[in-house]
Amino acid sequence: MRYEITPAERAFRSEVRDWLHAKTPKEPRPLHGPEMRAFDLAWQTAQFEDGWAGITWPAACGGRELSLTEQLIWHEEYARADAPTVGCCFVGLNHAGPTLIARGSPDQQLEHLPRILRGEAVWCQGFSEPGSGSDLASLQTRAEVDGDHLVVTGSKIWTSYAQFADYQELLVRTTRDGRKQDGITWVICDMKSPGVTVRPILTMADPEDYHFCQVFYDEVRIPLANVVGDLGAGWGVANATLGFERGSAFMAEQIQHARLVERLIDEARSGAGGSGRALLDEDDFTARLATARAEMAAMRAMTYVTVSNAGRAEGGSEGSLTRLFYSEAHQRIMRLAYDLQGPLGLELPAGDGWSRSYLRSFAATIAAGSSDIQRNIIGERILGLPRAGNRR
Repeated sequence: MRYEITPAERAFRSEVRDWLHAKTPKEPRPLHGPEMRAFDLAWQTAQFEDGWAGITWPAACGGRELSLTEQLIWHEEYARADAPTVGCCFVGLNHAGPTLIARGSPDQQLEHLPRILRGEAVWCQGFSEPGSGSDLASLQTRAEVDGDHLVVTGSKIWTSYAQFADYQELLVRTTRDGRKQDGITWVICDMKSPGVTVRPILTMADPEDYHFCQVFYDEVRIPLANVVGDLGAGWGVANATLGFERGSAFMAEQIQHARLVERLIDEARSGAGGSGRALLDEDDFTARLATARAEMAAMRAMTYVTVSNAGRAEGGSEGSLTRLFYSEAHQRIMRLAYDLQGPLGLELPAGDGWSRSYLRSFAATIAAGSSDIQRNIIGERILGLPRAGNRR
């Protein structure tokens, strides 16, 4: 590994910092409803209009075609500026967009990539199903070829922002021949298509937070032109998507958590939770905060390794190392933040303080592949260990 910041990259950092200082929204981001979607898209549009959208995307796809190092610098300064989360733009920018760049046809790229960057479309992900979450290859939502269309029937679950989405990256089963991975197809689904029904799922994080949804498909007709890759070849496309999801897609969150830990240290020093005493002087909190800072330093090092080793067009299995470490550290940090509040944390509304973040953190080791799945990927694809079912 070799990682150095060049003079040009230092100048880029200064440019990024100045722009974010001038343009970061001052008003709080809405947490719910159409107002949230409008805010997220408006902020994405503002970035696009000033040339800050798609930093690593190819210029032909509307991006700036810069390096992952410059992307890392952007995320570092973004966190420093306390800029808003990308929210409902996440899947389009970090899953669908990169997948279409790597595997989409020229027509698909021309149709969708500019709209993602300009903040004109929201995407959601249709991978998990009620009976096939961690075992993604066992999915049952079927699609039958009818002329120049696929006819889709089935359901997906835990679909973030589906109620606000224009398009969906959807995995369907188009054949049952051969291995179960061989019959899967990755397709672009227009969420306004007849037969698509979205039912929001209430979670414990917030009585108004319908972040997750279940999506039902009742003979939904999707043009064959919307197939990304080939019929039955969606497993490889899906693994490209998951590589992005488990790797560079969470770079921003990793960096933001490092700043969050420093904020917790400041709060502990000044007396968090309304106690009036410096919690940083208590051995338990001191040890936990020190561990959190060390873990974030390790996380930063892992991110820099990912950037320095990047040379492929698609995410790799190494992203599971980062994803596993980040998701479990995230839960520990959110619990620490909540504990620092003391009894006050129990009195705050779910949307205030650390309550909402703490409750949502329970999903961190399940979403994007559970911790067990990440360990299997690391063992089998990186360490070369036998598959889980073949071990003795």
